[in-house]
Amino acid sequence: MSRALLLVVISALIFIPTAFSQGGQDETSRPVAGGGVTVAGWTGKVDAREASQGMTLDNAKFAKEGDAIHVVTGPAVTYWNPADKAAGDYTVSAHFREPKFMNLNTHPHPYGIVIAGNDLGTDAQTYLYCAAYGDGKFIVRGMGPGPFQMNGRGTSDPAVHKVDVGQPVEQDIALSVKGDKVSCSINNKEVWSATKGDLVTTGKLKSTDGIYGLRSAHNTEVFVTGLKVTKN
Repeated sequence: MSRALLLVVISALIFIPTAFSQGGQDETSRPVAGGGVTVAGWTGKVDAREASQGMTLDNAKFAKEGDAIHVVTGPAVTYWNPADKAAGDYTVSAHFREPKFMNLNTHPHPYGIVIAGNDLGTDAQTYLYCAAYGDGKFIVRGMGPGPFQMNGRGTSDPAVHKVDVGQPVEQDIALSVKGDKVSCSINNKEVWSATKGDLVTTGKLKSTDGIYGLRSAHNTEVFVTGLKVTKN
């Protein structure tokens, strides 16, 4: 084998796993036909990276269907209604149904609850979300105004429902603030918690008081019912 050919083979072997390892992050967001926000009072913001590539709210769908909100992305989007606010001790919860796990993507993508939204829609926005994947994992992340991670790239937990590709999966997700504690529960089990001091600090949240809403990563489909806030 010539030296030149050997170098080509070695480069290919190095490149292949890199492409796979980065595929989850670099997968192209596919615009949704008939997109836009059509639920009265609601709006949203596309993630900055995809907005820089020309993606807008019209490239994802946020619509009312019966008693559910039907979300189909497109770009990753955070959605909210400015009138939906929570303060003090509270729990925001909702039921999520993914009709066919991974039907729009080649790997699991999450969806879930947003709380503590402040200055939403601006470059200074801050919020926290807890989201579930259909493969048994969940993720807690925030924007402050740059993104920050609270459990790395996700954590597995037996409470999070796990199904095979193409199967339906449902998750009950709740984010709570009580005293000095902020926690996420999935399917009635607390899977993560932190203190307010871990969250309300430079580069993270302005406050745990704020607007609540919904979060969907790119190329996902989910039906959301029962979104509500209750006092703790």
